[in-house]
Amino acid sequence: MIEIAIDAPFESLIDPATLERAAETALQCAGASPDCDLTVVISSDTQLLELNRQYLGIDAPTDVLSFQADALDPETGRRYLGDVIISYPRAQAQGEAGGHAVLDELQLLAVHGVLHLLGHDHAAPAEKDKMWALQAEALRRLGCVITSPPQ
Repeated sequence: MIEIAIDAPFESLIDPATLERAAETALQCAGASPDCDLTVVISSDTQLLELNRQYLGIDAPTDVLSFQADALDPETGRRYLGDVIISYPRAQAQGEAGGHAVLDELQLLAVHGVLHLLGHDHAAPAEKDKMWALQAEALRRLGCVITSPPQ
């Protein structure tokens, strides 16, 4: 199950089904089992700044953070992948800068975050190429106007 949590200031701006489809599509493109759970949270720059500082030691806001859990739910036996937290203000600014809708940017960030939960990374060129290819395929399937983050 994919849980979508949207902070109150942004609730009226986002269709949760759009984010759920983005997460599902990322799982499909990466070949992950659909029998897993994760959470996508839409929050503020302030929240992402605090999380970035607390967990990564980086004193700056960011667009998306992924926190892998990779744990089994003792009640259901389903794998819990973790949490993807996205900054709505950052997504909005990046969408404007890129000339596309904030919903397209949110889909990109949701896909990107889910791929990180699955263990994909973009630190090394070979890893980056693989992750970007999966991301582009997911965004293509979603009909998103963007296919990759800025290089």
